[in-house]
Amino acid sequence: MVECSEMGGEKSNWVQSAVALGGNLGNPKATLSAAITTLQNDAKILVLTQSHWYQTAAVGPPQPDYLNGCVSLLTAYSPQSLLEKLLEIETQFGRVRRERWGPRTLDLDVLLFGQAVIQTPTLTVPHPCLHERAFVLAPLAEICPGWVHPVQQQTIAELAKAVDYTGVHRLSH
Repeated sequence: MVECSEMGGEKSNWVQSAVALGGNLGNPKATLSAAITTLQNDAKILVLTQSHWYQTAAVGPPQPDYLNGCVSLLTAYSPQSLLEKLLEIETQFGRVRRERWGPRTLDLDVLLFGQAVIQTPTLTVPHPCLHERAFVLAPLAEICPGWVHPVQQQTIAELAKAVDYTGVHRLSH
């Protein structure tokens, strides 16, 4: 992975985005790692940083704990095209949508897309629950603490200080 300062001019018009990864079926660690590799292999995506993995209690119906993490990336995709790519990757890794907040092999969410505020029938950016969810804020604050949430107007680090971390445990690499 590379840092933003190492980028050449050819990617200067790409947009930084943050993506959440999660899963609780099968082998989540292997699935999430393979999903990141899939992102890295896309010509329109450059993964910049990856958080540690976090084991988190599930939200929703009774189910196994989740493994969650975040990546920051640069992308040449539009927000909608990035979402479509993430949904394609979810399907590639066996994601089947049966019930809201149900168990899944892989969940990929666009959290932030530059400083864009987007509200369409299929995409809301920033992710609507980002500022309330410790299982997203913990890994995101680890890799993008200074990113200002374009609606809340606070940094990710500031938002992370205001949530309850009960049930969220950082794992070693």
